[in-house]
Amino acid sequence: MKLALLRKAQIFSELDDDELTAISEICSEQEFSFGHKIFKEGEPGNRLYIVAEGEVRISRDVPGSGEEALTVLKPGACFGEMAVFDRSVRSTDAIANVDCRLLTIARADFEILLDFNRELAWKVLWAVVRLLSERLRATNDNLRTFLSMSMF
Repeated sequence: MKLALLRKAQIFSELDDDELTAISEICSEQEFSFGHKIFKEGEPGNRLYIVAEGEVRISRDVPGSGEEALTVLKPGACFGEMAVFDRSVRSTDAIANVDCRLLTIARADFEILLDFNRELAWKVLWAVVRLLSERLRATNDNLRTFLSMSMF
């Protein structure tokens, strides 16, 4: 079950069974009830998450407007990886949209695994590059749409 879920996560989709097994060995599980904040914008990012069951809402607080939901993630979706890779703070909030179960990987464990397995690290790196490129394209499209609507 864990391997099938990891295979669904975009950053691990190119890994073979042995590599997925190595990833699964550093995973732990956490459960969150509806409405629980998994992490908050501005907090240090020390782990990434994969939705195993349920849904997670990624959002930001917009001053004067309140919460703006950016997306709702379903099983197999990976999130929180940006802060893990660039050692920065969280750029959004992650909230349990319903009761959910998540796989988590601590940054320290992930870095050790990648340091000792360069082939796995290479595959993950390129998957992350593709993922971030897709997200940037989507952001550009959304910005273009927003700007075209605001001109009228």
